[in-house]
Amino acid sequence: MPIYEYLCLKCNKELEVVQKFSDEPLTTCPECGGQLKKLISSSSFILKGSGWYITDYASKDRKKAMEAEKNAGKSEGKTESGKK
Repeated sequence: MPIYEYLCLKCNKELEVVQKFSDEPLTTCPECGGQLKKLISSSSFILKGSGWYITDYASKDRKKAMEAEKNAGKSEGKTESGKK
């Protein structure tokens, strides 16, 4: 379940609440009874690296096929003498 952050507009207290997607957003502060505003926070889900499945987790055969395609693409633009 996701964690949602709220800010009380009256006492400026920030809350973190675990809620289902289907749950209604909170509207009142449990501390002072003030109005809550739902905050947008950055995700902890970060994608890093050179790519996804094809470049990071592909089988050895798939990697060989990708290299062959790349090398074939480089040689297509050349004439028999090796010049464009």
